[in-house]
Amino acid sequence: MNPALTVFRADQPSEELYAACQRLVPQLTNNNPPPSRQDLALMLASPASILFAARHADFGDEIIGLATLILYRVPTGLRGYIEDVIVDERARGRRIGEALTQACLEHARQAGAPQVGLTSNPGRQAANRLYQRMGFELRQTNVYRYLLSKK
Repeated sequence: MNPALTVFRADQPSEELYAACQRLVPQLTNNNPPPSRQDLALMLASPASILFAARHADFGDEIIGLATLILYRVPTGLRGYIEDVIVDERARGRRIGEALTQACLEHARQAGAPQVGLTSNPGRQAANRLYQRMGFELRQTNVYRYLLSKK
């Protein structure tokens, strides 16, 4: 692994983590706002959500990447799902997304999940290449969404 890169589980709310979310989430989507301080604290307190963060020596102590692993139980077993893998646009190309995804996979493996899923926007070509290179298989499926409230 790259000694300049550190990936860690972010399990406590902090101003640093909140600021990282405010900066990074808009780089992923403009459909959802970054979490409020309360939403961040609720997510970190949830046993189903495991947030990983990354630092790279080129950026000092600044958090430059995030990824969330969701673990949940259904009648057919334990499921793992990776959400919101975000690497600061200034830090891309340093294998940070791969390290964050690998941390999620390792945690899921240790928890006993037999598989981990994720979705990625087809327009995110680099991310899709990464996931395929890491061994994720593209599934032929229908993904549906039902909006409970209009924004």
